[in-house]
Parts: sequence; structure tokens; C-alpha cells
Amino acid sequence: MTAHAQPHLTVVERQVYRGPNIYGYRPMLRFQLDLGALEAHPSNTLPGFTERLVALLPTLHNHGCSYREPGGFIRRLEDGTWIGHITEHVALELQTLAGTRVTYGKTRSVPGQPGVYNIVYRYLEERVGLLAGVTALRLVNSLLPEHLRGLSSLTRLLPDDVTLPYDLDAPFDLERELGELRRIAKRYALGPTTRALVQETERRGIPTIRLDDNSLVQLGYGRYSRRIRASITGNTSYIATETASDKALTKTLLDRAGLPVPRGAVVRTAEEAVRAAKRVGYPVVTKPLDGNHGRGVSMDLMTPEQVEGGFEEARQHSRNVVVEQQYRGNDHRVLVVNGHVVAVAERVPAHVVGDGTRTIRALVDAVNEDPRRGDGHENVMTRIKIDEHVLRLLERAGRTPDTVPAAGETVFLRDTANMSTGGTAVDRTDVIHPYNRTVARRAAQVIGLDVAGIDFITPDISKPVHETGGGIVEVNAAPGFRMHLQPSEGKPRNVAGPVLDMLFPKDTPCRIPVIAITGTNGKSTTSRMVAHILKHAGKVVGLTTSNGIYVDGELIMGGDTTGPKSAKVILSDPNVEVAVLETARGGILREGLGFDRADVGAVLNIQPDHLGMKGIETVEDLAYVKSLVVEVVTDTGTSVLNADDPLTVNMQRKAGGSITFFSMQDSNACSEHLQRHIDEGGTAVVREATLLGDELVLYRAGHRYPVIRAREIPATLGGYARVNIANALAAIGVAVGAGVELPVIRAALGSFSTSFEQSPGRLNLYEGHPFRVLLDYAHNPDGLRPLAELVPFLRPAKGRVIGVFGVAGDRRDVDIREMGAILAGMFDLLILREDTDRRGRAPGEGAELTREGALAAGMNPEQIQVILHEPDAIDAALRAGQAGDLVVILPNDVEDAWAQIHAFDSTPARTAALEAAHD
Repeated sequence: MTAHAQPHLTVVERQVYRGPNIYGYRPMLRFQLDLGALEAHPSNTLPGFTERLVALLPTLHNHGCSYREPGGFIRRLEDGTWIGHITEHVALELQTLAGTRVTYGKTRSVPGQPGVYNIVYRYLEERVGLLAGVTALRLVNSLLPEHLRGLSSLTRLLPDDVTLPYDLDAPFDLERELGELRRIAKRYALGPTTRALVQETERRGIPTIRLDDNSLVQLGYGRYSRRIRASITGNTSYIATETASDKALTKTLLDRAGLPVPRGAVVRTAEEAVRAAKRVGYPVVTKPLDGNHGRGVSMDLMTPEQVEGGFEEARQHSRNVVVEQQYRGNDHRVLVVNGHVVAVAERVPAHVVGDGTRTIRALVDAVNEDPRRGDGHENVMTRIKIDEHVLRLLERAGRTPDTVPAAGETVFLRDTANMSTGGTAVDRTDVIHPYNRTVARRAAQVIGLDVAGIDFITPDISKPVHETGGGIVEVNAAPGFRMHLQPSEGKPRNVAGPVLDMLFPKDTPCRIPVIAITGTNGKSTTSRMVAHILKHAGKVVGLTTSNGIYVDGELIMGGDTTGPKSAKVILSDPNVEVAVLETARGGILREGLGFDRADVGAVLNIQPDHLGMKGIETVEDLAYVKSLVVEVVTDTGTSVLNADDPLTVNMQRKAGGSITFFSMQDSNACSEHLQRHIDEGGTAVVREATLLGDELVLYRAGHRYPVIRAREIPATLGGYARVNIANALAAIGVAVGAGVELPVIRAALGSFSTSFEQSPGRLNLYEGHPFRVLLDYAHNPDGLRPLAELVPFLRPAKGRVIGVFGVAGDRRDVDIREMGAILAGMFDLLILREDTDRRGRAPGEGAELTREGALAAGMNPEQIQVILHEPDAIDAALRAGQAGDLVVILPNDVEDAWAQIHAFDSTPARTAALEAAHD
């Protein structure tokens, strides 16, 4: 429907890109929006629109837009910009207000579709980004004049695991919907500790893969990968973590090591707590044995009644309660990483300071207005809540929330100084005494933690604890970093850095080599050749193909695995030393790439296949999509390009790293650009005709290196399968770019065949029947043409060539008819089938179009049979086969077809029985 026929805003589609994509190199979201009648109404024609929008979101003043300075976007609004562009900026700002700050976005019109725009913007957490887009659409729509409002079915734009407490058809309410966005961010976005570690890895160029909806993150790829969950690392000892969670055991071990710890006991009844307090001596602290975040902790208990109350509060969090001596002094958190003190923060409990006029409740409200405070861990500080613990603490001091403190009086609202309960932090890293450093360091080592938070009570951290009194009250596994990253006062500390230094010491690799191979035809065979070469080089190879995922040659997952999810399976495998990733158009368009950059990228060819789908109308569009594979090649990497394909050659302008060309042209008669590349010392792999047959030759740095003769590669079927000569040229270029030596390449190619085990669905010959069977996955015109060139060499002297072919329904009619014409020149008998998934075609429609193409090319109608069910079509071809015939099967399901070929009974007895039954 055109923009002029559509009166309201309509979301045509949405896409989530989880890696580098055709719109950018970072994860992005895309909404395709049809403005309808709004195409004629930019912002400056909508009375009051800009004013109402800025009143709702005044922080839009921070957006520079094309002016690249604060206020730039507001100028665009005043000058007149379209609703799609406005939605983009609102979606970005809503994410920022929810605590996941992003800034990059762009809005572009869709060619040939007036009023239709692609709105693309960055996200940090997918669900937050999607909900921000939906909320932005609702916000903008709510500000439009009534007769221009639209939007419906917005729920379909959200993932299934996001359910909202309000109806998306209800009137827009910014406070409610921004609150829900913040809730989703709190639930799914990375917390401050994990986020700091991930940001530090990004600064260092270490790739990350998020492994769950919480904080489990993989750092690095393959065999070099490490894992973290917040500040728990893959190196963190389970025993140490369990020990730290047992406060009594921790104290016992520290005491045995001669470290200062308070006296105390573990109790299970209030009576035992009172007796323990009497033994220890008042004041005492009560706390859960295995608690955290200061929950259930009561301090400064001076009477049996207070101890009983503290015991009951602690019992809400643990069956066992610790009663211990209370140290006098300030509460410090000392962060120890890998045996070194990296940060110290003095923690101050949640408190308010009286002004002589306002109540404690009013003072708390005023403190919570600080924009640095949030409801959870997402902000620098946490809002103070007046809960039962606060009420008891105030009651103990003879106060209530309605008490008015004197001017300048400090009223503490918590016993503990945890940031999660509203406390504040002051950096003390530069003043801690060396002796206290040693005490903290030794405490972490005694417990066995690689990352530890030592809770240290002392009056003055700058003086030795043995002089001032105090000591260690807790050792924490998984310590939070927030107080060190963004202290309320003092210098922020990059505490993520030392953790990364520990996980990836200097000169330790974090990436395995990533090899990505794309193109219209030949991807699978070339990928398998490269994996075979690397296995010969002694590497554990992770391989993705259109037939499945392999690790070290073992199939671990079947199916078409050429997309980003499959790539991440390989990159997450701790055994893999090098990744070879067949990378198809569909995955790039659907989600982007499954890796952030490649060491070697190869584009084999660009042919008119799958045109007319997902906005890909021309081969130039297709080239733009596939060029992404070489755009992300590193500066020190290699881009391998087909010198015989003009669209591929043009990619050298955007390709990363150095360029390696491969060519089927003889080097003595090659194109001008290829000859110039070779003359200038560039790397190229070419086919050269000699008296002994074609030879594959490497040119590099002005030198010529013969690699192997084509006929010595079994996959070329004696040199006649020219398509596999081209694939071998590309594979040599990729392997050289990956640093493999020529003798290894030569030996590996010399043992690479077209057996089903090595290359399923690619020129697989079966010789177990009186006739030969060739199985191949050719499924487009440019895949059929090389096969048509090969068939004459395989055609028997006296027998027939019988073919089984079906077409995917998503091909254009012109492409299907063209394939029919090619088939007419190949086969004496053509059996047409169809895929189970017709992809929108009517039953038999694809077969009829193929038949039309074959007939138009001169094939006799009696030579064509239509048997739509694939197994039946294959069976008919095998039954028709006689001694000396060649049966060529071009299936949709390669595995099932090969099994059917093997299982076919071609014995004379069966043949006679079938003929008798037919008679």
C-alpha cells in the first residue's frame, strides 16, 4: 500500500541485528515505518508538536543530530523533520532514561516506496531497545493531531517474554511506560559490575558473547575464551565462594592465619544469642550466617532486648545467626583482585542531615531526588527506602519518620553501609596504610578468592589496624564494583582493568582466527576445503556449513547452519582453535554477522539468486549485503576476492586487510587489474594451463609458487569439475591468508574428494548400482551451469542421463524458467519434483514453470515427468536407471536423498518384479 493510500502510521516490519549488519557494525534495531498521510506533515507543520515533545522529554536538548552540538535535534524539529526521524531520537532517549545509554541512530527512506522509512538505532539490551521503539512510537503518535493518529498491533513487535501491565491500545502515559521500561532494563540489562567488565573488554578489543539473561558473559572466542558472572570469574574457586558465604568458617580461617577478626558465636535461638552477647561483651552485631548485601544485619546492640530483636531480623534470612563483637570505626570495602588491593572505599550508611524544619520522611524524599540515585543497582547510588528495619532503628533512638531533626544533625537510617540500601561511598584507595593492604590481601588469599571484597572496620584506614583497633568483619565473593567505579566522593577507579589483566595476562590471546566465506555458489565446498587444510595443519577446526556444524570433523548439529547463531556455537566452543564460517545472505539480512570481525574474509562470486526478497532487488543489492564479510576483516587480515567477478572486484575499496585475488583466468591472459595487482607484488592464486593440465599457482611479493595440479585434487574429478578448481583457488587464498604453509595446503587438497563424508551434497558419485548416481545441491542457474559443463564428461558412451530437479518457490519466475532451459540441455529424461516448503507457490507451480523453460529450450514433452513428492521422484529416477546410465539427483534434502540412493535395491530380481508388477 502506498503512503498516500495509508492514512495512519504503520509498522511494516522490525528486525533485530545482533552483530555487524548492513546498517552498522554494532547491534542495531530496525523499524520500517510507513508514514501514510504524515509524509505530508513534517514537525514544523504540526502546531504545538515540538513544544509538547520537548516538555515530555526535555533531555532531547542533549541530542546534537546533524548539527553535532547540544540543541541540534531541537533545531531540526523547528526547521521541520519527519516522524520517522523523530521516533529514532525518542527511542534512543528513552533507552538512556531507562539506564542503558545509547546515542547512534539513523533514518533513511526506502527507495521506490514514498513515505516508507527504515528507522535504525543502537541498543545495549535487546528487550529494552524493542520496548523503547514501541514506546517511542506510542509517544510520538499521542502528540499528533487526532485525525493523523494511527498504530495498531504493536504487541507483535515485542519478544514473547516481554509482557506489559498495560494495554498498548490504551492512552499513552509517559510515567507509567517509562517506569516499565526501567523495570525491563533492571531485569535484563547487565548490572554495573558486569557492564564495567564488558565495557573494559570492548576497549581492549576482546569480543564478548552474552550467554544468558542475567550476567553470564563469555569473554574471548573458542579455546581462548573466559567466563564471568558479575565479578565471579571462571577462575573463582567454588570452595572459596562457599567458604566466604559461611561467616563463621571465614572468621575461623582468618583467625588461624593471625588476621584481626571479631569474637563471636553462631546461634540458633534468641536465648543463645543473648548468652553469646554477654560472653562477647556489648555492643554486639547480629547478622545471618550466610547473608549478603547487609540484609538482616543489626548493629550497636546494647541490651538483651535489642539482641533478641536483631536475632529475629537475622533469622528472616538464615536459620543460623552470628552474634559478634562490634568494632568501632568506619566501614571500608577493600577490593582485592589476583592478590592485589586495587581499590578502597569508605562506606557511609544511608542517612539524612536535618535542617530544623523538615521531617525525616521529607528529608529522605529530598535525598532521593538526587538524579544519581535509582531503584536498583543501575545508578551510582540507590534510593533510600523507609522499611521495617529503618522504623526499628528510629524507634531505638526514640524517633519516627515524622520527627524533625535539628539543623545539622545526622540521622543514620541503616546499621550497615551497603550501597544497595542507600549508602554512599568515599574513595580511600590512596590513603590506606600498607599494613592494612597486607591484611586485606592475605584475607583474600586465605579464603582462596581471586576477586574478593574485604569488609574492614577501623577508625582510620590510613593507620595500621593493630594500632587503631578494628579488623575484618566479612570476606565477600562476587563483590560489587559500583562504589569504586562511581564513588559519591573521590576518584573513580577502573577496577575492571585488573580483572581483565588477570584473565588475559599480557600477550595472552583472546581470539581464535575467524575465517568467513560467502558468495552465491561454492561456499560450502570452499569452506570444507579450508577446514580440511587447517585440520592437516594440526588445528581443531570449528566449521559451519549449509549441512551442519562440525567440531574437529565431528558433526554436532545438522541442518542449514550458515547464520549468526551457528557461528556463535563455534565461537563459544572451548575446544575450537580456528573458526571457518560459511556465511549466507539470509543470516546477514536476518540478524547480521555472528562475529565482530574476521581475520580472513572471502567473497566467491555474486550471482542473481534470491532476488526480490527482503529488499534485495538487484545483484548490486546482493553484493552490498555480502561485502559485509570483507568489510569486517581486520587491518592485519586478508580479504579474498574473485578477480573474475566485477561486483566482487569492486569490494576491494571497502575490504579490510590486504587483498588476495583468485582467478580461473590464465595468468598469461588475465585481466588488466589482476595483472597490475600481481606486478605490484600483490597476492593472487590463478589457474595456469600447461601441457600436463591446469596448474594452480600462487603469486606473492613478486614470486611465483606452483601449488598443485588441478587433476591431483580428487574433488575436481580429474580436472573436469571446473567449479571445484575455482573453489580450490579460493581455498588456497584463504589458507595462505590464515598462515598455512604451501606443503600443507598441497597435501590437504590432494586428499580432498567429493565423497559424501567430506562434501555432502556436492558432486557426490555413487557407484554401487549398475548405473552411476551423481548427487549435487545445485539450486540456481549459476549452480546448474558448471554442472551442465561437467555432465558431458561423465555422460556414458551409450547410456542416458536422467535428472531429478525441483526449484525453491522463492525464486523469480524468470530464474525458474532459465533453470528449465539449462536442464533441457543436460538430460534425456527430466523428472520434476517440488520442495515440501513451497514458499508461497501453489502446488506444482514451480514444476510447471521449470517445464515451460525446458520446453521453450526445445526439450520434448515426452522427456519430462512431474512427480512432486521428492522421495517418489528419486525412486522413479533410480528405477528408470539401467546399466551404463547416469542418474543426476538434485535434491532438497541431501541427507535423505543419499540414504535413499544407498538403500535402493537395483538387483535383477527386484527389477524383474517391478517390471512384472508394472505390466
